[in-house]
This record gives sequence, structure tokens and C-alpha cells, in this order.
Amino acid sequence: MKVILYATLRAAVGSRLVDLGPEVGPGATVWDAVHALIARYPVLGPQLLDGDGHLWRHVHVMVNGRDAPYLERGLETSLLADDTLDVFPPVGGG
Repeated sequence: MKVILYATLRAAVGSRLVDLGPEVGPGATVWDAVHALIARYPVLGPQLLDGDGHLWRHVHVMVNGRDAPYLERGLETSLLADDTLDVFPPVGGG
């Protein structure tokens, strides 16, 4: 499974692209992928999850271009091996 990181997340990991193939297999959920990403790169934990362990509201995880929380099963959506996740931190500007 391919994960593309953007902005500060990319800088924190030191790479734009992460392959979670060994950690996340077919049938895993979006949440499984988020937790696998944090297990591999603990620095992402506070950037992705709030103090209660929920995805920050301003963080967007996209599955094949669709915002995961708005999918039928939300973050419990099952993933396929060839799915791509895009993870966006909050973006500010003006």
C-alpha cells in the first residue's frame, strides 16, 4: 500500500512516498494504515492524532482521492493492496 505524505508530514518523515506493504495487507482498514504509519514513524503520532487518539479534524486522509471520513465506513473502510492514501496536515495561508 502506497502512502503519499504532504508538507510538514513529508519533512518529518524525510520522504514523500511510504510503502506500507509489509505492515498493512488487503482487508486492513484506513485506521490500520494510519496506526502502521505512526508505528513506523512515531514523530507523526502527535501530528495525526489528538490526545484521545482520534484523527485531528484538520488532518485529511484520502483513499484513492476520496476523503476517508466521508466514505461509507469512514476510517473503518477496508483497503486493497493497490490503494493509495494521501495524508495532508493542516494547511494555513491567506
